[in-house]
Amino acid sequence: MKVAVVSDSHDNLKAVEQFIKEVNNSEVELVIHCGDFVSPFTVKLMLQKLKCDFTAVFGNNDGEVAGLLKVSGGLIEKPPVLKELNGLKVAVMHEPLFVEALAKSGEFDALLYGHTHQLRVEEINGCKVINPGELCGYLTGKKTFVILDTRDLSVEVRELK
Repeated sequence: MKVAVVSDSHDNLKAVEQFIKEVNNSEVELVIHCGDFVSPFTVKLMLQKLKCDFTAVFGNNDGEVAGLLKVSGGLIEKPPVLKELNGLKVAVMHEPLFVEALAKSGEFDALLYGHTHQLRVEEINGCKVINPGELCGYLTGKKTFVILDTRDLSVEVRELK
């Protein structure tokens, strides 16, 4: 299964539209958003146009929780969240709390997070640690996301132009 991991879209609708187009033109079966949509209209756009499954966690800038929950139908959860993807144990969070300790614990196959806006793909004790960077491009000037293949934990970094 191919999973698009994205974070920190911060209402950049142009970048969200580009992301949706890229995902819809690939073999992605699931999008995991690691938080900081900001407004419900961003989630609504994703859910209306994505042709795959979607799940997410709240970020520290997602203040309109009731609106986000309503628009998403409850698909956005309070982090951290444990997901099972094709038999893999995956932790999803926004802020990088205890990332190294969790990776070293041997309990997870992958840890996904956002918040820092910095792209990170690393393996720690057999655990894939992924921060897809920022979709918005506001801080780094780069609009990135990651495609994770759950069959072999391979990772492809994609950058939008």
